[in-house]
Amino acid sequence: MRDAGFRTFIEDQLAGLGALVIRPMFGGYGLYDGNTFFGIIHRGRLYFKTDDATRPAYEAEGMKPFRPSPRQTLWHYYEVPASVLEDAEEAVLWARRAVHPHPARRITPGRPLSPR
Repeated sequence: MRDAGFRTFIEDQLAGLGALVIRPMFGGYGLYDGNTFFGIIHRGRLYFKTDDATRPAYEAEGMKPFRPSPRQTLWHYYEVPASVLEDAEEAVLWARRAVHPHPARRITPGRPLSPR
């Protein structure tokens, strides 16, 4: 899937987030909730910002950090599992945790972030 089509899919899946803004960025797209940058679309993949509390759920699903080039890895952004992307409600929950990665500011949804 090309990034433009994938972008539209992600926009649809994250419609429940509310203030989602998607802007072109370095050959891909940046995802914002208001002024908060929380995700990246690059080469048909979606990456969310993680922290020490959320990263284990991504790793448990076998997801890897964002590598825009062989020499660069952004360790705070991990690929979102396909199973999460296919479920709009779950995708919004994971996106909210990416927007509010710090426990003191985190929105507490009805269930914890865990591997599926």
